Amino acid sequence: MMVLFRTLSVLPLWLLHCLGSAMGWVVFLVSPVYRRRFVENAHQAGLSWPQYLPAVGHAGKMVAELPRLWFGSPVTVLWEGAEHIEAALSNGQGMVFLTPHLGSFEITAQSYAQRFGSRAPMTVLFRPPRKSWLRTLVARARHRPGLATAPTTLSGVKQMVQALRRGQAVGLLPDQVPPLGLGAWAPFFGRSAYTMTLSARLAQQGGAAVLLAWGERLPWGRGFCIHVCPFEDELPQDMALAASVLNLAMERLIGRSPGQYLWGYARFKQPRSAG
Repeated sequence: MMVLFRTLSVLPLWLLHCLGSAMGWVVFLVSPVYRRRFVENAHQAGLSWPQYLPAVGHAGKMVAELPRLWFGSPVTVLWEGAEHIEAALSNGQGMVFLTPHLGSFEITAQSYAQRFGSRAPMTVLFRPPRKSWLRTLVARARHRPGLATAPTTLSGVKQMVQALRRGQAVGLLPDQVPPLGLGAWAPFFGRSAYTMTLSARLAQQGGAAVLLAWGERLPWGRGFCIHVCPFEDELPQDMALAASVLNLAMERLIGRSPGQYLWGYARFKQPRSAG
């Protein structure tokens, strides 16, 4: 598998995106379970088919671009809102980056590490793959200067808290379903979804700057644009209410580009056991 990824990594991004888009449509058409979940989630958000159908191809692009992002030469990355990061760095603040399953969330952390990691490394929360070969592949791909990973376990949470206390950055996907006991039920596009409370707990760490970020795919493989904006909502101390506020912020962010959201993600599933 490593040989395959290395081989694909030399292909131009536009070609990988073309192949990925085709792959996304094949999966959408041949998998009734995936297709039904995809459409139900998009309709739950009140979207019409012209708004959400582009996300079919983007789901495939997300997978196809990984070899290039992990092992290939650098791609073009533009920034919108980098001044918010600069302000936090100037103030010596730790940063909490909240990124939904929107666009290329892989490029968001990677680009931060490349541009700002030497000044304030980033630790990202991720769920380790269950297959051993995939865990090895992901570990090699994400091992780079200025970027560390933390598993979705108690030790991973402690690792992120410690990074914040050192004035560093942490990043996580607030719309990812956490293990049982690590979240609260809160509305997401009008439907109850088990929502991680870690986002709120980290955001409430004293002095941390809370930023919303996502990596937009530019047309025809021209690269990406990282969008960064401050999170300006008041977070209640009650974790269930805080989860609702965070979900609403994610809804607004997704509404900026619904055609790049991962609607096929099982957002409303029952949480698995933490064990």
